[in-house]
Amino acid sequence: MKKINHLFINNLIIILLLLTLSQTSHSQTFNDGIYKFSRVMGLVKTFYVDTVNQQKLVDDAIVQILKNLDPHSIYISAKEVKEMNEPLQGSFDGIGVQFNIFNDTLLVVSPISGGPSKKVGIIAGDRILSVDGENIAGVGIKNSQVFKLLRGKKGSKVTLGIKRKGVKKILDFIITRNKIPIFSLDASYMVSDDIGYIKLSRFAATSMDEYKKAFKKLKEKNVKKIILDLTNNGGGYMRTAIKLADEFLDDNKMVVYTNGINNPKEEYKSTKKGDFEEGKLVVMVDEGSASASEILSGAIQDWDRGVVVGRRSFGKGLVQRQYPLPDGSMIRLTIAHYYTPTGRCIQKSYKNGLKEYRMDLINRYNNGELTNQDSIHFPDSLKYQTLIKQRNVYGGGGIMPDIFVSIDTTKITDYYTDLWRKGILNKFVYKYVDDNRKKLSKQYTDFTVFKNEYEFDENKLNKFIKFAKKEGVDENEEELNISKDIIKVQLKALIASSLWGTSEYYEMINQINPIFKKAVEVLDNPSLYKNKLTTIKN
Repeated sequence: MKKINHLFINNLIIILLLLTLSQTSHSQTFNDGIYKFSRVMGLVKTFYVDTVNQQKLVDDAIVQILKNLDPHSIYISAKEVKEMNEPLQGSFDGIGVQFNIFNDTLLVVSPISGGPSKKVGIIAGDRILSVDGENIAGVGIKNSQVFKLLRGKKGSKVTLGIKRKGVKKILDFIITRNKIPIFSLDASYMVSDDIGYIKLSRFAATSMDEYKKAFKKLKEKNVKKIILDLTNNGGGYMRTAIKLADEFLDDNKMVVYTNGINNPKEEYKSTKKGDFEEGKLVVMVDEGSASASEILSGAIQDWDRGVVVGRRSFGKGLVQRQYPLPDGSMIRLTIAHYYTPTGRCIQKSYKNGLKEYRMDLINRYNNGELTNQDSIHFPDSLKYQTLIKQRNVYGGGGIMPDIFVSIDTTKITDYYTDLWRKGILNKFVYKYVDDNRKKLSKQYTDFTVFKNEYEFDENKLNKFIKFAKKEGVDENEEELNISKDIIKVQLKALIASSLWGTSEYYEMINQINPIFKKAVEVLDNPSLYKNKLTTIKN
């Protein structure tokens, strides 16, 4: 039966593919194809020897059709639609806690500020033992099960049984679920007296509100220069990227345009006076910066508005439009390409197929592109000139930065990689902070004190090494000595995150981020900044 089903699906895929490809040229063939497909499904339903899941057959066929088009045209099930939209829409209904499953128990890392859990008195370090009377401790609960139990319709109630350190009895909290914000801006802080830093993880519906709040605080601290960190930002809403670009560009500047065979050229321009059109700007990008991140960094580079620092971005320049299907699912279909203001196509090639496309980042690393600028070669046919200074920039997929910063692998060892792969650093910090929260809070009354005075000394490091060994990572003295410094910074950053938040985490971890350090160097060196925005013709 499995063989018959496999053949049937393959035939169905061929029918649907022909149906799709013929839609634009031969309407009669298209109509015949619809009838043919319906006929096949009807015959299977009426005469096939065994019971089949027709919905799954159709879904599988659609998935295969879209795979044959391009890497980013995809089918999304009804269930996946809801999960996919939450990060971009910027909220979901729930109780409002950041959690982790630690020693088979649900541990509250921190309640979300202003959320329902915070309001009723849930605190960091609380252990959730039961939900509506059902025990969830010591039963092997998974993250997906936690989401189902704690999320729910706004206004609905849930009762949590909480075990709190220093309290013998189990505490019951009745929480009314509400809208919980999902933040897209991970960090903002002053690097120095005049340099501000903003880290954006995605371009969501709420991103501009988050940015404006962050910028207002930086402005109150007399910010003159900004580092906008888009590393590992996979994109999001195009219009959010355009609005953010508008904050840095003056009026009537092209931000991006789209073009496709069935979708005529459409231009998107800056429209108003932005909040930061004059100050010095550095944009951080890397191989994880994609789509909307590339729209923004490409516009900044093409208009000579700021300096782009890091490594060549991902190269996703395909425009998708979502088309809903009757059962609540949808397809996300590519309808056009993104182009930067100079006319550079952002999308990297996918002519060698999906497998090769997905191997691109690995191939870049193997070819030395991530570690050596000399390994990057662009033909003259991909050369463009920026719109103000006529500097050379290159197309061919992704945004090539003005200043290249290689990946620093000198302190990355197998020992360090094992620690990260098995989540040992996070596990240790959860336990360490849980055991020492009161002491840490009393000793380090604010983050500045912690940043300046806390030291992850050799005694703490030895405890960490012993903990790691219990978790299955044996000590390697030689490799530990190589990776020791970054391990200490990572642990201190994770402790800061647990005690305060993600801004404090990035303020610590950026101390070992080579792209960030280069961005600061550029802004601290007026001649370097100016030279990178000077006319260069080859």
